[in-house]
Amino acid sequence: MAERYSSFNSNGSLWLIQRITAAFLVIVLAFHFFLLHFVNHASEITFAGSQYRMGTLSYYSLMVLFLITATFHGVNGVYNGLTNQGLEGTQKTVVKWVLVVASALLIFQGIRTANAFAGIALF
Repeated sequence: MAERYSSFNSNGSLWLIQRITAAFLVIVLAFHFFLLHFVNHASEITFAGSQYRMGTLSYYSLMVLFLITATFHGVNGVYNGLTNQGLEGTQKTVVKWVLVVASALLIFQGIRTANAFAGIALF
């Protein structure tokens, strides 16, 4: 019988959060396809329309939550994939902190972009 190996602790919180974020991403992706491929067609998408959608609190907050969720899900998946490949010790610590910093920068820049679309001038 094949041995199952995963760096995820199936009783841990990261394992649970990884599954919850996956479900959330599937739901938001379905919303995206429905809204931007069936309600509006690609030829109807304009910059002004995107600005209008980002100006509504519900759409803006959904997109920011999507950004944070997708970043966590992707980075946590990459980290665990590398750990499953045998990453250990100092390399594991360095990779973890590089991914944490890269995630923080990605979320910061993503929120700046969302704010620019929504017309929110914080900085």
